[in-house]
Amino acid sequence: MHPKLNNFYRNVFALLMTVVCFNTGAGAQKRAGDQKPVFVIVHGAWGGSWAFRKVDSLMTEKSCVVYRPCLTGQGERVHLASAAVNLTTHIQDVVNTILFEELRDIILVGHSYGGMVISGVADRVPERIRKLIYLDAMVPNDGENVMGLMDPKGEGLTKMIQGDYVVPVWIKPDQKPPRDVPHPLKTFTEPIVLRNENAKKIPATYILTVDPGKKAEGDNFAFSATRARERGWKVLEMRADHNPQWSAADELVELLWSLK
Repeated sequence: MHPKLNNFYRNVFALLMTVVCFNTGAGAQKRAGDQKPVFVIVHGAWGGSWAFRKVDSLMTEKSCVVYRPCLTGQGERVHLASAAVNLTTHIQDVVNTILFEELRDIILVGHSYGGMVISGVADRVPERIRKLIYLDAMVPNDGENVMGLMDPKGEGLTKMIQGDYVVPVWIKPDQKPPRDVPHPLKTFTEPIVLRNENAKKIPATYILTVDPGKKAEGDNFAFSATRARERGWKVLEMRADHNPQWSAADELVELLWSLK
């Protein structure tokens, strides 16, 4: 090929590559700007991902992407219940959802016992989490467990222990799904490990649900809200019972949407 023609084709190729790279970069920036908020919602004890089905639907209508991992031994995974299931198992359930679904920049929500789980998840994969939202949930310190936080005198949860499970009175063997199920005891007795300093840098919000007609300071999770304030988190109050995903789903979704 003539040297001049060779240089000509080289210049054309370089120009085309510049255009392609520019368009690709612009497209990537547009996709990043248009990215839908991703929520990962972790349910509480005895429940399952089914409990947040309505919340999922309402948030999806608002163009959110919602994941509802079901903890081992709960909900549709009740057939996997065993004495070996512990807090670490449940933390790994959620970590694996995040890793295998390749999720990043997520808003991680934990309800009730789910606060223990998301605390452990944040300690494991803080780089994947944009925000933490504790929904009437436990806020543990390193080395604490559910029994110590929620039943220090052995007057509540301890009395529900049946073998290797915690079984409250509202759980009946003849109930049809979806329903609450016995909760593996070791998830309540295993101390949580929280030692990753990067997890403490994740912005967090606490939502305290207070029953209508009652005072916030008398709520069962008031101590968790106090801890959240001491940590400098945003603390919000919501007039609803402990399960706003059922009793006040629309209001809950609006609140979560405002925190995205």
